[in-house]
Amino acid sequence: MSRTLSKRIETLSPSTTLAITAKAKAMKAEGIDVIGLGAGEPDYNTPEAIIQAAYRSMQEGKTKYTPAGGLPELKDAIIAKLKRDQKLTYTRSEIMVGVGAKHALYTLFQVLLNEGDEVIIPAPFWVSYTEQIKLAEGTPVIIQTTADAEFKVTVEQLEEAVTERTKALIINSPSNPTGMIYSKEELVEIAEFAKRHDLWIISDEIYEKLIYAGNEHVSIAELSDDAKERTLIINGVSKSHSMTGWRIGFVAGDASVIGPMTDLASHSTSNPTTTSQYAAIAAYNGSQDIVEEMRQDFESRLNRVYPQANAIRGFHIVKPKGAFYLLADVSEAMKHTGFTSVDHFSAALLEEAKVAVIPGSAFGSTTTIRLSYATNVEAIEEAIRRISHYVEQNWNEAV
Repeated sequence: MSRTLSKRIETLSPSTTLAITAKAKAMKAEGIDVIGLGAGEPDYNTPEAIIQAAYRSMQEGKTKYTPAGGLPELKDAIIAKLKRDQKLTYTRSEIMVGVGAKHALYTLFQVLLNEGDEVIIPAPFWVSYTEQIKLAEGTPVIIQTTADAEFKVTVEQLEEAVTERTKALIINSPSNPTGMIYSKEELVEIAEFAKRHDLWIISDEIYEKLIYAGNEHVSIAELSDDAKERTLIINGVSKSHSMTGWRIGFVAGDASVIGPMTDLASHSTSNPTTTSQYAAIAAYNGSQDIVEEMRQDFESRLNRVYPQANAIRGFHIVKPKGAFYLLADVSEAMKHTGFTSVDHFSAALLEEAKVAVIPGSAFGSTTTIRLSYATNVEAIEEAIRRISHYVEQNWNEAV
């Protein structure tokens, strides 16, 4: 009998964001004064009305299995949300509720990809895209974007990357980790590219409610009937309603994909947590005032801390338009402080400056670090002071 593990798991890289966040928490537990700027979750508690709705559902005995793809009432709430926010019309057969948007995306790749199918991913990218594609025996095709282009992929780059094996491309707007947003005009060109090559579009819109400076979110599925038919929207309540731990996300798209996804989920999770589904119903059907209040607060934090972070010696940051991250190019700071690896630079910030950041290597970027401003402003400002002090103390002008 062979006791070796599967080949697919041997290729898997653990989530850097979760690993660094866990290490920072462990250091705090040891009494070390660490400031964590790594976590990708709002620092608000879930709104009280949502908590109470979940509590009532339990008191009413709504604690049993549900349909594998989600409660009909939750699907209806998601359908209403998509109609309200994106002017898109879906049916229940075109919605699958997952155990968080990450699980929904994982299930999507398992259903969509065969061995060797290629998926185009603009970099910097969210850490789990590549790993989930590889677990589905697909091939991630990475396109490096630039700060000059606001870290957005161009159609020219897409045309260079597409092959006969390309099956899908991923658009994440607003983006994690860059915070950048695709304009309607840019999305029109991407939709036309996808139509030319008959590709699926996976549109990750989990940060859609966190947009600043008068910008607006446009879903690529809104642009035409063809774009809607080939687009699979990924979204959920984690970021919009501060419900990361409740683990409710969804996919909206063609029923020919959603049906098999639901079948697969029936053999993996049975159903998303029942109580969480009732909480999500309350989130989508209730007042959205708290969503706007959180958005305004994050925008205020961004405007306050961005100039300070960008002023750190050797740091260069394109001001984000959404989400709650600053992606800093630290190549100059690394050079003058003696580092050739962004992973080692990030480790030094944690060990010596006592600030946890995420190295850009996790996002397919070798010269950047990600700082989350989803925590209180005073802590962020202190973290910036610590990083700045560390850089200044170790700066070698002669390099």
